Amino acid sequence: MPKILIVECMQEISSFNPLPSEYENFNVTRDNGLFVQRGLNTAIGGALAVFEARANVSVVPTYGARAGSAGLLSARGWRRLSQELLDAVAARRDGIDAVYASLHGAMGAEGELDPEGYLLTNIREMVGPGVPIVISLDLHGILTERMVRQVDGLVIYHTYPHVDFADTGRRAAQLLLAILDRGLKPVITRVVIPALVRGDELITKSGCYGDLIREAQHLERSGAALAAGIMIGNPFTDVPELCSQVLLVTAREDDVMKREAVRLAQSFWAQRHRMQGKLIPLARAVEQAKFMTGPLIFTDAADATSSGATGDSNAVLRALRDGGYRGRALAQIVDPVAAAAAHEAGVGATITVRLGGCHDKRRFQPMEVTATVESLSRGRARLETMRIGLDAGPTAVLTFDNLTVVVMSRSVSLFDRAMYYASGLDPKTFDLIVVKSPHTEYHMYEQWAEKNFNVDAPGATSANLPSLGHTVCARPAFPLDAEAVFEPHPVVFRR
Repeated sequence: MPKILIVECMQEISSFNPLPSEYENFNVTRDNGLFVQRGLNTAIGGALAVFEARANVSVVPTYGARAGSAGLLSARGWRRLSQELLDAVAARRDGIDAVYASLHGAMGAEGELDPEGYLLTNIREMVGPGVPIVISLDLHGILTERMVRQVDGLVIYHTYPHVDFADTGRRAAQLLLAILDRGLKPVITRVVIPALVRGDELITKSGCYGDLIREAQHLERSGAALAAGIMIGNPFTDVPELCSQVLLVTAREDDVMKREAVRLAQSFWAQRHRMQGKLIPLARAVEQAKFMTGPLIFTDAADATSSGATGDSNAVLRALRDGGYRGRALAQIVDPVAAAAAHEAGVGATITVRLGGCHDKRRFQPMEVTATVESLSRGRARLETMRIGLDAGPTAVLTFDNLTVVVMSRSVSLFDRAMYYASGLDPKTFDLIVVKSPHTEYHMYEQWAEKNFNVDAPGATSANLPSLGHTVCARPAFPLDAEAVFEPHPVVFRR
């Protein structure tokens, strides 16, 4: 009966977020606590469904850590998190036949810019060279050479906005079982592309990136490759190996698959200009909105908490107020001081607070507002897609002028409507809704909105990539460097 050890470590960071994340940002589960993901749309949930369907497989859960996107993890937080995870693996490694690790790929910590590589290197040392390791990654992850040298196989999300979490875990589990059952020694072919991308063309249902992903899926589903995908990295995680890359996992070294990897990479490079954010100046968007019926969406991707921003941008609120927009607008913001003031005053009270700019003080200046406290809550919700819990801390709904704002104490993912619904607010009943995420599932907003304005606002996750100030990633890289060139070099890894 093969024993498969399961471990998880998930966080995505923005190097341009000035607020470091800490150990306390992580939801940590140990041992059988990982089984709480059974039936959930998570990679662990999908993998468990496959492993537990086999009577001859024994699952050994060890450690799971998940955190919302944020700034660079502090050195203190990284030491504690990494030590706990590795201690948990060490305690249960005896007799292990294989390892499945659910990772994000876009972590970053003070003093360790390749946390996943560090963890995989240490896990490999503990379990030895003969134990297969398979990992799953977000397509926004950064697969480093140190990571790929430790693993026998990998699978990558195929959808954006992400809906295939469980399916990715299922594919990873099936790959790992194929390695065990058939005695496979997989080969990983990697082609690095010096391009950072953002924008609507990355939506896999409709964009050109999705067309390339479907080609990778065809290689995987036809059996030509054991796994295939195209990672686009997280352009806000400024680390040495930040890039886009094509990855094919095959049962043996295959010249045909090398050529396919190069072809996909060349096709990606040829469309790099299309795969950039198409932004409208914020003031122009407000002026147009004043003469539209709505509902309208203002996508503030520059302050996307799910990409690692602070969530405390008041840029859109200020623009709506100063630009004379008179429709009923709904927004969200992270401001623990304003939330605390609302809780102290109570429902129905009128308070004067300085809203926004509490964390990213360089980009955002607080705006003074006199508001009514409409409701108070603990800030608990559950993501629509994954059904994973959110905890935004003490939360208040404030109204002032024509604006309704959900004020949270802590940053949580805002790529769906969960925090609006949890606050008793239906976005469909407003004329304009601010969404702090680059994209959401179509039915959540765009299906019923008159127009989605992707506004050009400041923030730690702006799609205006050259404006961010990368200093660590390999250069030249498009669009940071207009002169960047691409000569494909497939590199084969075999353990």
